[in-house]
Amino acid sequence: MSLQFLKPACVCFLILAIGVPLSAQAQHFHELDKNFCILKVGPYGMHLTEYQPDSSAQQELCGDLPTTGRTVLVLDYIEGELRSLPVEVRVIKDTGSEQDLQAITLLHLPPKVYPGGFINFEYSFDKPGNFIGQVTVGGTQEHVARFPISIGESGVVSHFMHYIMVIV
Repeated sequence: MSLQFLKPACVCFLILAIGVPLSAQAQHFHELDKNFCILKVGPYGMHLTEYQPDSSAQQELCGDLPTTGRTVLVLDYIEGELRSLPVEVRVIKDTGSEQDLQAITLLHLPPKVYPGGFINFEYSFDKPGNFIGQVTVGGTQEHVARFPISIGESGVVSHFMHYIMVIV
């Protein structure tokens, strides 16, 4: 094997090793028109929309929030069946472990039936970082879905790496 072949192969491997995790991290959800995100909770679906009224005016966001501060999250039910089921919502710190859920919980909405077909709540994030939203739908069978929330992280590197990986 020649040294000429080894250099480009090492560079390609390095780009792939760095870029694949970052590009995968950038793709959190399937996005619909106007930045609505779909959250699958077992057989049910919800539209997730986030707003930061103090910094982003009326801009609808999904997962990647530009700054810390007051954040409004809205979950709109897609299926009417959800209107009769209890739904629980948590926002937790992303620590990599959920063994002590109470210790890492920032916001908790206990199980409740929302007959209006939507849930909206507000939380003020005081520090940048990664968090997780967790939605639990009860009934005869319990379904749990998690969605990432990135606060004040630029995302430029991950989007840049995503485009590089598409080109490669």
